[in-house]
Amino acid sequence: MGKSKLAPSRGNSIPRLELCGAVLATEVAEFVLEHLTIAAKIRFFVDSKVVLGYINNRCRRFYTYVANRVECIKQSTSPAQWSYVPTNLNPADCGTRGVAAENLMSSSWLVGPLFSGSAENKVPYCLVNPDENKEVRPEVTTMATNVTEKTKLGTARFSRFSSWTRLLIALSCIKHIANSFLSRENKSDCTGWHVCSNSQDVSHHRQAAVIILSEVQKEHYADEYTSLERGRQLHPSSPIGNLSPFLDEQKVMRVGGRLKFADLPHIEKHPVILPGSHHVACLLVEHVHRKVRHQGRHFTEGAVRAAGYWIVGGKRLISSVIHHCITCRKLRGSFEIQKMADLPRDRLTIAPPFSYVGVDTFGPWQVISRKTRSSQASSKRWAIIFTCLAVRAIHIKVVDELSSSAFTNALRRFIAIRGPVKEFRSDRGTNFTGAIDLLEINSMSVEQKAFRKFLNDSEIIWRFNPPHSSHFGGIWERMIGVSSRILKQMLMNVPHLTHDVLVTFMAEVCAIVNSRPITPVSSDPENPEILTPAILLTQKSGSVTYCAAEPGTLDTKDMYRQQWRQVRHLSETFWARWKKEYLPTLQKRHKWTHESESVSVGDVVLLKEKLKHRTEWPIGRVLEVFPSEDGKSTIRVVTRHR
Repeated sequence: MGKSKLAPSRGNSIPRLELCGAVLATEVAEFVLEHLTIAAKIRFFVDSKVVLGYINNRCRRFYTYVANRVECIKQSTSPAQWSYVPTNLNPADCGTRGVAAENLMSSSWLVGPLFSGSAENKVPYCLVNPDENKEVRPEVTTMATNVTEKTKLGTARFSRFSSWTRLLIALSCIKHIANSFLSRENKSDCTGWHVCSNSQDVSHHRQAAVIILSEVQKEHYADEYTSLERGRQLHPSSPIGNLSPFLDEQKVMRVGGRLKFADLPHIEKHPVILPGSHHVACLLVEHVHRKVRHQGRHFTEGAVRAAGYWIVGGKRLISSVIHHCITCRKLRGSFEIQKMADLPRDRLTIAPPFSYVGVDTFGPWQVISRKTRSSQASSKRWAIIFTCLAVRAIHIKVVDELSSSAFTNALRRFIAIRGPVKEFRSDRGTNFTGAIDLLEINSMSVEQKAFRKFLNDSEIIWRFNPPHSSHFGGIWERMIGVSSRILKQMLMNVPHLTHDVLVTFMAEVCAIVNSRPITPVSSDPENPEILTPAILLTQKSGSVTYCAAEPGTLDTKDMYRQQWRQVRHLSETFWARWKKEYLPTLQKRHKWTHESESVSVGDVVLLKEKLKHRTEWPIGRVLEVFPSEDGKSTIRVVTRHR
């Protein structure tokens, strides 16, 4: 038996027509079962997966047209009876697409389907693109709120506020709204939920403060508050028992104390008791701290007591608030320091003098360059100091200008006298960085994550100290200070300084500095020798005496052999004492002895500038951090903000 209906030309979509065909199939099945009076299992097949999704749906809702027809199908059938059949095997297509007359007798419309439909459907069919289907209602999420009656306000909500003033404003507004609901004969415009300026006067703020303080006391000192309400004595172990607390007429717990007859204001004789661990106490201290213009703990503590508050553990709380105050850190915060790093290898390596050198410049001095008929023409001179990192010896060269070319010539003269250098260290002066490019020396920067490969033909390594890190070059900065003091004394009696005199003075300064002891002078009479850099540079020692041989006792070979032994003896003696006496003096850290938390990416920092007042220092954010060899972070890239 087959049945088909004529579909309207417009107004229905293909899924709707397929759904109408499914409804027609259920009607035909009911008609057949009613008239044949047989018990049989009926299977339904449809070639639309959209219709199968409608029938098997359990979680989404449809609009009226689809919902009514799906409900009609489910009243007489179950979703398990419906299965999918491909379009080319569906016999119902003959009724909708049409069949030629000569093929009608052999068509599936009269012969039956060409597939076996005995198996039940065990595959669940889901909705096809439910979010894009116009017949499916949009999914709505509903949330239920469980309202319970509470007799106490509680202080948990107070922790959401960041300032005492905002907390007072919020609670004053809520109290004003609650009064507008409770007042029956309210003739004003303040009715229902609203925000107006009437709730922001001083009286409303005082009432809000009483409510806040009372709630904090009820929650934190519950036993004490209950005992005072009932007129009982406090327990001997109460933390506020020595304050003799009492409840005033507003049910706020205050200090009883012993100053009842003192000529003081009431709020100072009987301040309000607050726990120092509560967030409200922190808000009060921050509020008072801002009123005293970010002064220290003594000022803030006095202002808190004058405002009428007795905070239990207040000293610790005030110290914590001041420690975390951003403004106080900007005004009086200490600079970030890290534990002093270990000495580099070039300061602890036995090597020929000036193999590892630190370079810096100092000056200038006015010198007479030439004389004219009526006056003298003067010019400036600077000095470049080369410091041996191992033996602490110095070598000074005078230059007529701070330029890369002048520094390059001074460097060539230094290497010609002192011999080849393995490694240079310096700050980031423009004369140094420019000379690196001219000399084509392999540059090595401590800012890089990994040092660049050395050039195969490079014999000198140049290490730049980080910017604004003069303490990295303390070994030669100290030598500059010593040399400057000696030179000042020399120039006291020189009215007209010339270039030749300055160069001579610099040579004498080098001799004086290199003759200084680098180890503590021993008081042992059996060890009168002192260890100085000059011993290694000149291979001479004033304490060593040599016996003159009689003529004819030594030939030329013996003289050369004896001289070689003397030089070797002085060198070995120096390095032996250098290891034994000098290196142990470098063991201790005289400052920066404790490790501190390293600065990380994203931290906000205050950038120090020597030429500006502290209030004008810019604020920056750390973008990148380069860890040092010992794992401690060292900032190198910072963005500046105002």
